[in-house]
Amino acid sequence: MPADALPAETGPAETGPADDAEGPLAGLRVIDMTRALAGPFCTLILAALGADVIKIEDPGGGDIARNNAPFLGPDGLSLARTDPDAMSLAVLNRCRGKRSIALDLKRPGATRVFADLVRHADIVVENFSSGTADRLGVGYAVARAANPAVIYCSISGFGADTSSGMRAMDTIIQALSGVMLTSGAPGEPPVRVGVPMADVLTPVWAVAGILAALHRRTVRNVGEHVDVSMLGTLTSLVATEDWAAMDLLGQELRTGNTLPRLAPFGIYRCADGWVSIVAPQDKLVTDLFTVMGRQDLLTDPRFAGRDARVRHEGALTRQIELWTSERPVAEVVARLSATGVPTAPVRTPQQAVADVRVTTREETLPVLHPTLGDFTELRTSGIPFRLAGARVGFAGPAPRLGEHTEQVLTEVAGYTAGQVAALRQAGITGEELPVELLPASAR
Repeated sequence: MPADALPAETGPAETGPADDAEGPLAGLRVIDMTRALAGPFCTLILAALGADVIKIEDPGGGDIARNNAPFLGPDGLSLARTDPDAMSLAVLNRCRGKRSIALDLKRPGATRVFADLVRHADIVVENFSSGTADRLGVGYAVARAANPAVIYCSISGFGADTSSGMRAMDTIIQALSGVMLTSGAPGEPPVRVGVPMADVLTPVWAVAGILAALHRRTVRNVGEHVDVSMLGTLTSLVATEDWAAMDLLGQELRTGNTLPRLAPFGIYRCADGWVSIVAPQDKLVTDLFTVMGRQDLLTDPRFAGRDARVRHEGALTRQIELWTSERPVAEVVARLSATGVPTAPVRTPQQAVADVRVTTREETLPVLHPTLGDFTELRTSGIPFRLAGARVGFAGPAPRLGEHTEQVLTEVAGYTAGQVAALRQAGITGEELPVELLPASAR
C-alpha cells in the first residue's frame, strides 16, 4: 500500500482488551509468531498475565496444531473433525486469551504489515527453526528497525545462533539431553517422559528472559533479543543432579523406583497400586517401622543408621514391600500420614488434574470452547501462582483462525477498511487478487 496511506508512527503500545486490564502485564502487547507447543505455551503465559497477545497465523491453515486430534465440537470429542465448530483441543488449550490475525508471511507485502504491528508492540515471540524468521523478513533485525525498544524472543531447538539441520521435536530433545537415561532401572531401555518436558519447560525460561529484558528496557531504555534453546533448557535441568560425581564414586545412575542414597525413598508396590514413601531421617524410619509393626528392624544393623540403610537399600525395599504389598494404597497412606511420614498415592493424570487443591486455585481449568462453553469433564493447565493485588488468568477462549484480523489491523496498525480489504484480496490475509491490482508497496 502507498507509504503516505500508512498510519503515522506512535509511541508505546496502547492498552490491550479491557478484560486484561487488571493483569500484571496489562498494557503490554505481544506479536506471537509461534506454533505447535513450545512457542504458544510461552505466549499463553504472557496472555494469562494480562498481555495483549496477537497471534499471527497462516491463512491456509493456521497454527499446525489446529489440525491435531482430538477435536472438540457439538458432538463431543472425536479423532477427526466432524463439524465446522469442532476445534483441536491443543488450540483450545494453548491459544486461550489471544487474538488471531491471518497473515501469510511468504507473501510480498507481509513484512510491511509485520513491521507496522511491531511498531506498536512491546514483545515479539517466534519459534521457527533457526534462520527461518530472517528468511521470511520477520527476524530481529526487521523488528528492531521498526521498534528499537522491542523485546524479541526466539525459541529454538539449539539456539538462534546454531543451524543444526535437525528438527527440534520434544522427543529428540529428551534423547539428546540425557533425560531418557535418568529414569528406569539399570539395563532397561531409555524412558521417554510422558509430559513433553522440553516443550513446556523451555517457554517458562523464555518468559523469564522476556521479563528480565523488560526490566532492562525500563532501566536503560533499550530493546533486546532473548535467545532460548530447548536443548539448553532440558540439559541444564539434567545437570542439577551430580551425574559425573556419582559415576566417579561407582554409584548406579539409574536406580528405578527408589533413590538408594536417601533410602527409604521411592515408590513401593501396594495390593491395589503404588505409593510414594520418603523417610530418609532416623525419626521417620522409626515411625515407618513402628507403623509396619516391625520394631525389630530398628535394631537390625543393616538399617540402624543412614549409611547402613544406603548400603542395604535393596533389603530395606524388600522389607517395606512385604508390608505395603498386602495392603491397599488408601490404608498405607492413611496410617503413615497419621504419624507424619511423608507419603502419597501414585495417581493417574486424570485423578491429579481434578484434585480440589488445584481446581479451587485454578491451577487446572475446564476446557473452554469459544461457542460451546465449558467442558467441565476435560481439564487443562492454569497458572500455578497467585498475586495478591493483580488478576492472573485468561481473558477468553481460543480464537478462530483469523478471527481478529480486521480488528487488529485497524486498531493496532491503524489501517483503513480499504487497506484491510486490499490485503485480504491480495491473499496476504486470505483471499487472493491478481498482482497488477495490488497497491504498489504490497507487490
